[in-house]
This record gives sequence, structure tokens and C-alpha cells, in this order.
Amino acid sequence: MKEETCGDQQDPNENILQCLSNAPFIPYGLFHFLTIEKHFFFMTALPHSNAPKMTPMKTLPFLRETSGCFLLLLLIASLIHSSSSRAFSDSEFAFIARRQTLHLRENDDLTDDYESHVKLNFTFENSGLKRAYIAFQAWKRAIYSDPFKTTRSWEGPKVCDYEGVFCAPSLKDPKLMVVAGIDLNHADIAGYLPVELGLLTDLALFHINSNRFCGIIPKSFSKLTLLHELDVSNNRFVGPFPKVVISIHSLKFLDIRYNNFEGELPSELFEMELDALFLNNNRFVSNIPETLGSSTASVIVVANNRLSGCIPNSIGKMHNTLNEIVFQNNNLTGCLPMDIGMLGNVTVLDIASNTFNGILAKTFKGLGKIEELDVSNNMLAGFMSDDVCRLPSLKNFSFSYNYFSGEAESCLPLNRKGIVFDDIGNCIPDRPKQKSAKECQPVVSRPVECSKSKCGGGGGQSPPKPPKPTDDDPYDQSPVKRQRPPPPPKHLPRPVVKPPVHSPPPPVKSPPPPQPPPTVPSPPPPVHSPPPPPLVHSPPPPVHSPPPPVYSPPPPRSPPPTPKREVILPPNIGFQYSSPPPPKFPGY
Repeated sequence: MKEETCGDQQDPNENILQCLSNAPFIPYGLFHFLTIEKHFFFMTALPHSNAPKMTPMKTLPFLRETSGCFLLLLLIASLIHSSSSRAFSDSEFAFIARRQTLHLRENDDLTDDYESHVKLNFTFENSGLKRAYIAFQAWKRAIYSDPFKTTRSWEGPKVCDYEGVFCAPSLKDPKLMVVAGIDLNHADIAGYLPVELGLLTDLALFHINSNRFCGIIPKSFSKLTLLHELDVSNNRFVGPFPKVVISIHSLKFLDIRYNNFEGELPSELFEMELDALFLNNNRFVSNIPETLGSSTASVIVVANNRLSGCIPNSIGKMHNTLNEIVFQNNNLTGCLPMDIGMLGNVTVLDIASNTFNGILAKTFKGLGKIEELDVSNNMLAGFMSDDVCRLPSLKNFSFSYNYFSGEAESCLPLNRKGIVFDDIGNCIPDRPKQKSAKECQPVVSRPVECSKSKCGGGGGQSPPKPPKPTDDDPYDQSPVKRQRPPPPPKHLPRPVVKPPVHSPPPPVKSPPPPQPPPTVPSPPPPVHSPPPPPLVHSPPPPVHSPPPPVYSPPPPRSPPPTPKREVILPPNIGFQYSSPPPPKFPGY
């Protein structure tokens, strides 16, 4: 697969460099000739790993077999010499040398005995540290920019002393120290993930959020059979969902939010034994697989994608494990499944900013532990019942910007202390800030029969959808240096504060991973930069913008926002992990 740069401006001589770097070796004459132009004196060319070693005496036979690329390079070299034009810079020669010493191309296969073919001058305490050294040196060569010099210490055989690397006793032999954790959060590194990272077979934690890594997740990650937490959020990864993670059966925490993954969500994803799954702020466009109900995760966030279709009826099967689920800001539609009412352990349910229609089913009264319920900015209609507004644990309920035509007395915003209700933008008589009769009539006069609806029933017509913007939000790409215009004020669900958990939960069906030393804190990004997570240790709530007290009313509400708007997720939802969930910015 073709390697990608990570947002850095490419050099004018890139095409020439690409030809040179992809060659089995640089012909001695050409390399020597070019280096003299820069007063370098290389005695031989650097061979590619899979090419035979050549000497200057063997150059002429090779030149008869060179491609058109090399013939072009020889012509360019002659022109450079004859015209005394600018020769290659020192950095360009370093680039050529570095590219030619890479052993594997992006996403190549990694053989089981790969390290045995790598000759090193160092001695190591055990084979695991040797494999780690090979992996880190390959990774260092795959880094284009390291502004904080995080990898400057990645030299020599003492890999446990490398910055961002943590060692622990091996699970197989506690007398041996192995690399068990990597934490490069907020290092602002640009580069890609080389295949050699698959040599880190003792790795339990891999945290690289808030960098500029690009490309794909290499398939060699399937060899990381002890990996417990994978956090690659807030980078520049692309391509379809990285299916390699499905083969990592020990994985419990998966965070790929704030990237540019696209395409369909694989059904196998929800059959993994995960504790937390964060997919938000990517470009996924599929329906949500029916296997959603098979997930063991306590927290699932799929917000700010382009998912369409219905919420699967299987969602009710998650009643024993699910605590928080967020569908915000997608293209989901149809009636809500009645089985949602089976989620008796859920504390956060957010379906805002979609095009759901029909009514809130009577089964919603089964949400006995719900604290944050947001159904705003949809096309829901009917009467908001007392059963929902009197749910025993309810603290924040927004049903604004729908087509509800009535509400129970208990749903009025000022009738109950300590509970926040938001009913603006509906069709409720004698309530302030409601839709006009002209806006309400087309929907209210044609109620949806959910029993016949395609979603939550059998089949049937849905009311017209509200207009949705089609342009991509330029601020939704992360990380960027621009300041996002402030979104319309909206009372968002507060993070649920749970007792601190000082280490990741152990795997359900596999031995617990090695426990690395505590994560070294990294500075959070500027307040006005988009996403990802503030670094959190053993999960206190975010320090920059604590949630309002439970029993205090929210600030006054602003005029109605547009039906489709940027939605910001609550931070730190669900179980707390040593790797932070992405970051905080205004609106949390």
C-alpha cells in the first residue's frame, strides 16, 4: 500500500526521491556522483533489504536493466552537473538513506521469525527486548515530525528507558522484563505505524491519542494478543474500519474517535467482549448492524458520523451490561424500538439530532436508572407522558425541537426542583418558544403508526424529514488550529461521575495484561482546539470545566438552534480508564 505523508508539505524533488527510495539500491555511480555535488563521499550505495548486495564493479550489468525511472534520474543528474543548478539538500539525502533502510513496507506481512534475520550489534536481556528495539527503531524511522523531541531518547538497547515506554514482568516468565505499555498521548508526532510494531507481542496498552499519525492500522497488530487497551483517537487515520482489531480477542477498550475512518461498521465489532467502544467523529455511513445487541460494552458512542437506518431492535439484549449509549448527530430515522425500555441499567441515552419519528413508547418507563435523556432535534410527536417525566433517577431531560403537542404537568421545566426539562421548539399550546401552527400542521395531522413503520414495526411511511446540511463541517476534522465558532447553547448531559478505577478492568476470558507504571501526564490541547481528550489519570472528572451541581438549574436557554447542528459529546462517560477519552472544549 502506498505510504502517506502526514500533512507536511512535500519537497519539490519528491518524485525523484520516491524513485530513489523505492529502488533496490542506488547505483554506485549515480549515488557517488550526486553526493559529490553536496561534498558527501559515500563508498557504496545502501541496499534494500530484499535486494542482493552490489559492489561498484557490478554496476554496469545492472544499469542495462534499470527502469525508465533510473534513466530519467541519470539524465537529471547530468543536467544538474552541467548547469550547476541546486544539488540535493542534506535533508534530501538523509530521506533517501532512511527510506532505503526500512525493512518492510506499510502493511506488509510480518513473519514469525522476522527478528532472527535482523543483525544487531547490541546484546539484550531477553528476546522480547530485542524485538522491542527493532520495533521502536522502525517506528522512529517512520516519524516525520516530533516537535517535542519525544522520541529523542529512543537510542540504544535499553528500551525500557525510552520516553513513553513502560516495562513490566512478563506473564510467561515474571523474571523477565518486557515492554507492556506505550503512552505517546498529546505528543503531536507526525508519522505512520510501521509493520514492525507487531513485534511487541507483550504489549497491553497502546495509547497514541492527540497526534498526527496517518495511514492505516497495520494488520501486524493481530499479533498483539495481550493488548487490552487501544487508543488511537484524534489522529489522521483513514480507510475502512480497521478490521485487524477484531482479531485481538483480549481487547477491552477501543477508542478510534476523531479520525477519518469511513465505510461500514462490521457486524463482528459488536460481538467482541469490549467494555467501552468509542467510534464518534469519523465518516462511517452504514446502518448500525443488528449485532448491536450482542455487545458486552457498558459504554457505546457512535455520535457525529453519517450512520443511517434504524436503531436495531436487538438493543434490548444489552440490558445487563449497557450503562451509556450515544447516537447523537447521525442520519438515523424511523420509530424508536420498544425494546429500549428494557435497558433498566442505562444512565445516559442520547438520540438527539437525528430524524426519529413516531412517539415515545410507553416502555420508556422501564428506564428506571436513566439520569440523562436527550431526544431533542428529531421529529417525534404525540403527548409527553407523566411516566417518562417522573422516572425516578432523571436529572436532565431534553425533548426540545420536536413536534410534541402536549405534556404532563410533571414535564413543565419549573415544576420540579433539581431536574432540568427542556420543551421549547415543539407544538405545545400555551408554552413559550414553540413552533408555529404552519410548521406543526403537516406532522401533527399525520401521526406515524409505529406498528407499521419500517423501524420499530413492519413498514409504512414516515413524515417528511427536516432539511439537513450536506456540506462537511470544516471544524469537525481533528486536530486543527482554527477556533470553532461557539455552538448554540444547549444543556448537554453531564458526565456521570463514578468511583475512580485505578487500573483497567481485567479481561473476562483471558489473563490480565501486564500493568505498566502510571501514565505520564501530558499537557491538554488549547481550550479552543477541536477534540480529543484531556489526559486523566484514574478518572477524576475533567478539571477545566466541571459539570454544574446536580441540584442547580442550568443557565438560561438561547433562541432555537437550527435543526441540524454541531453536537458535542459529554466527556468521560462510562467506565474510567487510564487512557483519557478525547478532550474538552467549550460546550462540554
